[in-house]
Amino acid sequence: MVGQEGPSRGKFAICLVAAVLCGTAVAGGVITTYHERPPWGTDIAYEGGYLQAVRIRKYDMSGERTRALLAGECAAMERRGMGGDRSAHDPEAWVSGCLDGAAGRPSRNQGIVR
Repeated sequence: MVGQEGPSRGKFAICLVAAVLCGTAVAGGVITTYHERPPWGTDIAYEGGYLQAVRIRKYDMSGERTRALLAGECAAMERRGMGGDRSAHDPEAWVSGCLDGAAGRPSRNQGIVR
């Protein structure tokens, strides 16, 4: 019979428990720091506004709605709560994304390097 290679069961169990405790501590630290807001909440808010404006722009045949977005409708939509949960993370980023989408500019989050 050949002996088992690797650590003993006791050492393995201790290492496993230590790894679980470290993971729990890290998760607790992240939750304490960010509460209900994810660390990338600004990106989520920007993309939410950008996509909403692109959709409006795409289906706006007369161009009237797009001009309204650029004239302040993006901020008014956010104030009325039309941005949804995404705008709650960062309302200013949502409006910025909405303005970029309405103007036809590419998203600031596109590409590998930002």
